[in-house]
Amino acid sequence: MKALVTGGTGFIGSHLVEALLQNGVEVRCLVRKTSDLSWLKGLPVELATGDCCDKASLTGTLRDIDQVFHLAGVTKAVRSETYFDVNVKGTENLIDVVLETNRSPQKFVYLSSQAAAGPCTDGSRKKETDECEPVSPYGQSKQMAEDVVLAHTQELPVVILRPCAVYGPRDRDVYVFFKMLSRGLKLCLWGQEQFVSLCYVGDVVRAILLASQGRGPSGEIYFVSDGKHYRMEEVGDVFAQAMGVSPVCIRIPKWVIVGLASVSEGFSKLSGRPALISRGKASEMIQENWGCDIAKAATALGFVPETDLARGAQLTVAWYRNAGWL
Repeated sequence: MKALVTGGTGFIGSHLVEALLQNGVEVRCLVRKTSDLSWLKGLPVELATGDCCDKASLTGTLRDIDQVFHLAGVTKAVRSETYFDVNVKGTENLIDVVLETNRSPQKFVYLSSQAAAGPCTDGSRKKETDECEPVSPYGQSKQMAEDVVLAHTQELPVVILRPCAVYGPRDRDVYVFFKMLSRGLKLCLWGQEQFVSLCYVGDVVRAILLASQGRGPSGEIYFVSDGKHYRMEEVGDVFAQAMGVSPVCIRIPKWVIVGLASVSEGFSKLSGRPALISRGKASEMIQENWGCDIAKAATALGFVPETDLARGAQLTVAWYRNAGWL
């Protein structure tokens, strides 16, 4: 069995590569010339240089591949157009090359995001059958990329996963939350209780592997989380406990977050570097409910989360400290 992994140098992708190797799968990673290969160092993987945005560079990367795991994408960008150039067009290019050079892969797994579906607006948890209502350019690009994948369900055995907020060793996004807590600050939204689903990276990888082995019909979509629905303040408390700190809760009004995002984007355009908080990210941050329902994944894939929030927080904090991040 040989698998192609795009995004294998990233947070979730590098954990997936390790899991595939542990399962005896040969792995070929699509990497750009500028990719940081730190997380792949010492692993017995084949590196194929190319870029999903450059279709010609993908020629030959799909040869003899049995499964494709498409995790590559952009989560931060200076221009909104970049999300669509990479996440949408890049996905389209990869599928085109799969169809042109390898017409019999056993599975094409696309890692999307809960951002593609958008927040839950009825007080419950988002389900796969609910209408997609992304609130950011990133979410919109992931939803459009899903459409690209689903347009080929008759030609390819495809499956789409929508993980919620993912945390764990090597992550740099939720890490910002841990960093704030380490400085004694727990940030919460003013005047509004927020709810969120979370998932430890190890469980996300397990869901990806189950999806690649599943025999369901082509085109199925699955949410992935640890199965719980947390208050944001509760998440902060659990993370703080894992760190052994007692932070002060600072409540921030929505308008402050939106204002900071506008200022951050202004500096981003001057520096040419992605904003720490974009307006799209701010729009995601101020939503009331990012809960999702994993009943479908549990039933169809046999997905049972193994790492609860407390244990996941402990593992993550231990890794951050060993790596010198905290």
